[in-house]
Amino acid sequence: MREENVLKPTRDALLERFRQAFPVAAIQVNDESHLHVGHSGAAGGAGHFRVQVIDARFNGLQHTARHRLVYNAVSDWMPSRVHALNISAMTPEEAGTLVDHATESF
Repeated sequence: MREENVLKPTRDALLERFRQAFPVAAIQVNDESHLHVGHSGAAGGAGHFRVQVIDARFNGLQHTARHRLVYNAVSDWMPSRVHALNISAMTPEEAGTLVDHATESF
């Protein structure tokens, strides 16, 4: 294992954390650390990830409250193991609307 990646969790470890916090959600995690090479947060070995969580639990919650729930799932890894999360937190209805609009354009 390369030294700069010692602290960064694997994509699967991060996915497992989110599955524990959101057991019935549809979750996708992508490691984007390679896009941030040279960034000060990446220098210490912490990772940059993109996460999408689709869960009915987000119904009625504002954007900030949704993100707080997602961050809470890995708060003990921030910022030493996870430097940054790019979060998309949607309800199933919102996700369905995006899919419907995407297919309508073809």
